[in-house]
Amino acid sequence: MEKTNVMRILDQKKISYQHYEYDNTKAYSGIEVAQMLGQDPSRVYKTLVTVAKSRKNYVFVIPVEEELDLKKAAKVSGEKSIEMLKSKELLSLTGYVHGGCSPIGMKKMFSTFLHDTAREQERIIFSAGKIGTQVELSPDDLNQVIRVTYADICK
Repeated sequence: MEKTNVMRILDQKKISYQHYEYDNTKAYSGIEVAQMLGQDPSRVYKTLVTVAKSRKNYVFVIPVEEELDLKKAAKVSGEKSIEMLKSKELLSLTGYVHGGCSPIGMKKMFSTFLHDTAREQERIIFSAGKIGTQVELSPDDLNQVIRVTYADICK
């Protein structure tokens, strides 16, 4: 197994994690990833990058079976409006491709919001920064690597 930058960052910070691999020949939906890993979709999270009217970027980490509520996202980030970042802009902004975006190890640190449901989970699973690779760790451990704010951000 080849370690991703996310795994190297977690190793450097001495944070325990479990990793999973699945077919990386294409980008799958988050629910398909959960099924391939044999995991409850409520424990598998996706990382969404947005841009506000102010041109600031924000990251939202939500369960794969949920949909980001852009009005709630704007409210918690203190913005008038917010929209999804265009896929073609993702790589240059974050260093990640669509389907392999992780909240850990982006080119720049962005304000990151984690859906409230993560508080109820002992451990959550999210992209390790590459299509076909996921990591599992506790929300508290994630908060040690990047500062997250819990919020109600789903529809």
